[in-house]
Amino acid sequence: MTETLSPAKPTAPASLQGEARPRHWEWQYLDLMRHIWEHGDERVDRTGVGTRSVFGATIRFDLAGGAMPLLTTKRVYWKTATRELLWFLTGDTNIRKLCAQNVQIWTDWPLERYRRETGDAITREAFSQRIVEDATFAWLWGDLGPVYGKQWVDWPTYEPVGEGLFRKGVGINQVAQVVESLKSNPGSRRHIIEGWNVAELDSMALPPCHKTYQFHVADGKLSCLLYQRSCDLGLGFAFNMWSLAALTRMMAQQCNLEPGHAVWTGGDVHLYLNHGALVEEQLAREPAGDATLTFARRPASIFDYAIEDFEVTGYAPQAHIAAPVAV
Repeated sequence: MTETLSPAKPTAPASLQGEARPRHWEWQYLDLMRHIWEHGDERVDRTGVGTRSVFGATIRFDLAGGAMPLLTTKRVYWKTATRELLWFLTGDTNIRKLCAQNVQIWTDWPLERYRRETGDAITREAFSQRIVEDATFAWLWGDLGPVYGKQWVDWPTYEPVGEGLFRKGVGINQVAQVVESLKSNPGSRRHIIEGWNVAELDSMALPPCHKTYQFHVADGKLSCLLYQRSCDLGLGFAFNMWSLAALTRMMAQQCNLEPGHAVWTGGDVHLYLNHGALVEEQLAREPAGDATLTFARRPASIFDYAIEDFEVTGYAPQAHIAAPVAV
């Protein structure tokens, strides 16, 4: 049997009781976590681990004043998440550049394929090191297929050449198009970056989870709503929420707009059954403190940001909570 938690509803920290201060944004996350663990539908999933899930959830965060949605009830490695976001914006689909920065978010998928197809029980560390040091090995085993970045900045097109034949056309850079449309037509309802390319899903190591970003301008402020079809609330959400907010801040800076809201919407939002210890530990903690992001400079374009441009202050999280990743 899996773990169960006390149904007691969390209360606001004592330091906030009786005061007219707004509830910390992170309670949205903790309340959702508790609801899923106590009332979620128990399901057999792709990984075989099993989940408890709900369908449809929303968390909203106000980006005013440089505020950023970093969870405080556990440490979030925001630099790792930022490096992944910057990698998406290059359109690269090979893990070599990530591994070179010791970003292992995507390593498990090609590692699983390598072990399965070769029978070599190589360690993750050795596999990652070989990806970095051996370009041929990285070319053979490090590519993920046309995942996120490829769709974001090089969505494939095809043009007829006669007699029913087609050739590959110029790829569509959705990110660049949205930047331009935000500048030229801010009131449009078509500021969208889409990752769900139905024709190429079977070629991807993992179909996009955070699939659709829609931007919205009102009163000189830029907001973004992310629709995420599948969300591992225990592990993945923290990175997804940070990246949503960071991308919104970057787009706002490039378009001379103030940051508005980061709105996260999940479809199948779940907790893995082997994450009981994580859930119990995190629900026992209370959120406190706020993180702020400033940019060291204004890069020439949305594609020119570097990790050194991101400066986070005021982030004092509680200890990291480790949990296994379901591949």
